[in-house]
Amino acid sequence: MSERPAHHGPDGKYRTPWPLETSDQRGGGGVLRWQMERLRTKLPPTPPASAFPLVAGDVARPHADPGEIRITWIGHASFLLQIGRRNVLLDPHFGSRASPFRFMGPKRFGPPGLALDALPPIDAVLLSHDHYDHLDEWSVRQLHRRFGDAIRWIAPLGHEAWLRARGIRNVADVDWWDAVDLPGADGALTVTCAPAQHWTRRKLREFNDRLWGSFALRTAGGRSVYFGGDSGYFRGYAEIGERLGPFDAVLMPIGAYEPRWFMAPAHMNPEEAVRAYRELGGRGAFVPMHWGTFRLTDEDPLEPPVRIRGAWTDAGLPPDDLHVLKHGETLIIQ
Repeated sequence: MSERPAHHGPDGKYRTPWPLETSDQRGGGGVLRWQMERLRTKLPPTPPASAFPLVAGDVARPHADPGEIRITWIGHASFLLQIGRRNVLLDPHFGSRASPFRFMGPKRFGPPGLALDALPPIDAVLLSHDHYDHLDEWSVRQLHRRFGDAIRWIAPLGHEAWLRARGIRNVADVDWWDAVDLPGADGALTVTCAPAQHWTRRKLREFNDRLWGSFALRTAGGRSVYFGGDSGYFRGYAEIGERLGPFDAVLMPIGAYEPRWFMAPAHMNPEEAVRAYRELGGRGAFVPMHWGTFRLTDEDPLEPPVRIRGAWTDAGLPPDDLHVLKHGETLIIQ
């Protein structure tokens, strides 16, 4: 028998296989402690929608030119990535709330940066994990209704059954380090699932029944993008960079980090995101995500971009490589 990977638990569930940088205090009453602290602490106010301006992007139709990369921020961890003459959606969320309900739960500060009905033809969708701010059932159904099985859905192990239950058949369920080729006239776009430090659950009894991950995408011509998904900082970024880099662009989460004692195992803060970028290879465009769309945690929603700019400067990184996008904005890499 082949040896079971360390992130595969003996109970059929998935687990973090390395020591945590910060001890995990979420169990044993941690959630209750967090909510009690919230009652005693005055949280920063929720900003108005005008604090998150929506701009017109520069989406290529039907595809970007060969050798060109276009990255359009839809909001939170959702992007339209145009690379290798393929249109790829990353954690697409066009819904009004990050919630299992349409009438309650964290609400968007403003509309998506790119409307669902304004999308070009989509070749693939990458899903990092099953949390409601990343896997939105309404968005999934709308995409399937519009594009059908022309879309190749790629997600970490355990998501295939969820997608098939919603009529989606063109699915690749992948483990860490598994690769999927998306063929094309100019050569394959290779999508590789990589590690992340997170967890999964959509129902009470589904804890870690599905895997979570990040993704690296590389064209036959060598253009490459890393999508960090949702992750706490861990000491695996150097290996990801060595095995899958270098990257022309790195999309990294920087929000949902307070209170630190509770969030650190699952969500990086801006300073840790810069550290991860440097360990990935420290080159290419850095595009922050996972902020400015839903209020999920306790930091000021306007704080993450301020801190990422400070951390970037403190690290002595090139100013022109940091791209804090507005909703809808497109970064073009020639």
